[in-house]
Amino acid sequence: MIVSVVIAGEVGFWVALALALAVRYLFRWRRVGTALLLTVPLIDLVVLGATVLDLRRGATADWAHGLAAVYVGFSVAYGHQLVRWADGHAAHRLAGGPVPVKPPRYGTARAVHEWKIFARTLLAAVITAALITAMIALVGDAARTAALTQWYGTTAWITGISLVIAVSYTVFPKRR
Repeated sequence: MIVSVVIAGEVGFWVALALALAVRYLFRWRRVGTALLLTVPLIDLVVLGATVLDLRRGATADWAHGLAAVYVGFSVAYGHQLVRWADGHAAHRLAGGPVPVKPPRYGTARAVHEWKIFARTLLAAVITAALITAMIALVGDAARTAALTQWYGTTAWITGISLVIAVSYTVFPKRR
């Protein structure tokens, strides 16, 4: 059931984003579009609430409960940036706005960009770890939540990969 909720959350995120941008730029209802954009974080709350409710009802945690925490963590850390990116592209394509700025490709600017991505990934990992820790504490039964602890290592690997990429662009900056 939780896998379905996470998938529905991801689909809901993109549908809400597309609807908000369409209303904002095709119909020129800026306030309505902005209001719809504010519903995007509510999707995270629904995913998190369904996960906690499932655990509170006595479910044994499995990988899907951890996936829900990862989804929410990464959505919180990267969601605003993704919405801003989509908004810039929609403004350009649908409303004649300026061409969106691409990330830097070379040198120090690219290294700084990669360090910002690492910082977001680290934030996502911290949020995920906090949510998993809260779920474990909420259930209070180590046997029922053992599967959640695997996600600490998974998010650490993801964060480590992001760190290696940022360091590599700093030590070996890409040149034109």
